[in-house]
Amino acid sequence: MKSKLSLALLAALCLGWSARAAADINVGITVSATGNGAPLGLPQKNTTALLPATIAGEKVNWFVLDDATDPTQASKNARKFVTDNKVDVIIGSSITPNTIPIMDIAIETKTPLLALTPHDLAGDRLTWTFCFPQHIALMSKAIADHMAAAGYKSVAVFAQSDPYGDVYLKELTRAGEPHGIKVMAVERFNRSDTSATGQAIKIVTAKPDAVLIVAGASAGAMAQLGLVERGYKGQIYQTHGAANRDILRLGGKGMEGTIFAAGPLVVWNQLPDGHPSKKVGADYAKRYEDMYGPNTMGPQGGHLWDAVLVLQHATPAAMKKGKPGTPEFRQALRDAVESERNMVVSHGVLNMSPTDHFGHDERARVLLRVENGAFKLVSGR
Repeated sequence: MKSKLSLALLAALCLGWSARAAADINVGITVSATGNGAPLGLPQKNTTALLPATIAGEKVNWFVLDDATDPTQASKNARKFVTDNKVDVIIGSSITPNTIPIMDIAIETKTPLLALTPHDLAGDRLTWTFCFPQHIALMSKAIADHMAAAGYKSVAVFAQSDPYGDVYLKELTRAGEPHGIKVMAVERFNRSDTSATGQAIKIVTAKPDAVLIVAGASAGAMAQLGLVERGYKGQIYQTHGAANRDILRLGGKGMEGTIFAAGPLVVWNQLPDGHPSKKVGADYAKRYEDMYGPNTMGPQGGHLWDAVLVLQHATPAAMKKGKPGTPEFRQALRDAVESERNMVVSHGVLNMSPTDHFGHDERARVLLRVENGAFKLVSGR
C-alpha cells in the first residue's frame, strides 16, 4: 500500500511538473554577437542579460544563440528554436541577410518573428514578421527633407551590396523626387570589405552635393574615410544601421559634420522632456550601463528591448486564447502584437495594424550631427 501511495505521489508530482513546464513561455533569440555584424549584435546579446524571468506570471525560457553574422547559421538557429526548443516566438537577427531566411521559417511554422532589422514586408512575411527598427522609408524621408532644406539637388549612394543597401537606395530615390533631388551615382561594396578606394574615387569625381552611406558601423566608417581621405567636401549622411559609438570610434575626426537619421534612443538624454520615449530610453540606458559601464549602451540593443516590451504587453491577451507551447497561443500572440496601439518604446510609439508591422511614426526618428566626436541632436523629426 505504501509503495502504491509513493508511486501515486510521484505520478502526481510529475504531472504537476509537466503542467508547469507546459506553461513556460519559450523565446528564441539569434543575434550576430560575433563576425562583422558584431557592432550591431553584441549590444543585443548583452541586452538579453536584462530580460525578465517571468511574463504575465509565467516563467520565460530565453534561448540565446550567436549566428556569427552568417545567414546559414541564422537559419540553423531558427530551425533549432522551433524543432528542439518549441519556441512561441523568435527574435532576431542583427543584419538583414540573416533575418530573411528566418522570416521563411516563421511562415512555415506559423511562429511570430520580432525582427531586429527593417524589411519590405508583403504576403505571408507581413503576416508573421514584425520589425522593430524604423522603416527605411521613414528614415529616408528625413534625410531627403534635410537635403532639400539645405538646397542639395544631387546625391550619390555609397551602399553595402545587400538588401539593406537595396531598400535604402530605392526609398531615398523615391523620397528625393518631390524635391527634385537626383541620385547621380551609385557605388556598392561588401560588408566584409576593408577598402572601397575605387568606389570612393568615382563618387568624388562625380561631385554630388551630398553622399548617403548605407552600411553598418565598421563598413560605414571605412566608406566615409575613403571619401574624406580623397578630398570629398560635400555633406555626408549615414543611416540608423550605423548610428552607434563604434562608428565614431572607428571613423574618428573623419566623422565630423556627418548627419545621421537615427532612433531617439541614441540621444535619449538630449530629447525634450515631452518626447514620449525619453523615460523608456532612460530606463533601458540605466539598466544597460549599470551592468556594462558608462557610455556602453547602443541603439541596436534598444530594438531588442522594444521587442520584449511588446512581447510583455501582448502576452496576457494571447494567454486568454491559448496556452504557451500551442499553435493557438502563437496565433493569438501574433494577433495581439498586431493590435498594439500607442505602445511607447525606446525608439518611439508603436501603432501596429494588419498593413503596418513596423508601427512607427515621426516620433521614431531624429536627425543627429557629429560634433567633437559625439552625436548632437539636430531635430526631433
